[in-house]
Amino acid sequence: MASPTAKKPAAKKAAAKKQTAAAAAPAAAKKAVPVKKAAAKPAKEPAVVAKKAPAKKGSAVLDKFLEGQRKSLLEERARLTRHSEVLKAEADSLALDREAGDTQFDEESGEGDTLAVERERDLVLSARALETVAEIDHALEKLTDGTYGTCEISGQPIPKERLRAIPWARERVEFKATGFIR
Repeated sequence: MASPTAKKPAAKKAAAKKQTAAAAAPAAAKKAVPVKKAAAKPAKEPAVVAKKAPAKKGSAVLDKFLEGQRKSLLEERARLTRHSEVLKAEADSLALDREAGDTQFDEESGEGDTLAVERERDLVLSARALETVAEIDHALEKLTDGTYGTCEISGQPIPKERLRAIPWARERVEFKATGFIR
């Protein structure tokens, strides 16, 4: 009797193994479905990219500020270049208007010296305008290479208020005010 009973449990084990295998087959089929769902997850990745869009709004604001600064720098550069050319032409005109005997070297200098002083003033103002144009060109280069708005002395950001007032500023006001220069 012991042997038929022993065979029956063995048969049950075999049947259980078959049922497990049969149950495993649908489970494998069910597992294939989640794999397909996993494949659908990459479609959710663009949603993550969409979440990055608000960060671009901040950079869009920054880009808008930088584009406004570029426009301001280019307008100021054009204005100063024209101003420098006018002053240089005026200085040259004063030199042409002056005659050889106009210069006096006594205490009561006449109009000859006034013309020389005006010419010198025009040349100095023209040179200052050209120096500012060079500063503007430097600021435009910094805009291009991505370092615009960074203090050249400390490496800290220059406040936007200062950049709006002087778009070609190279340093923070505390360094400019204390006399630290390039």
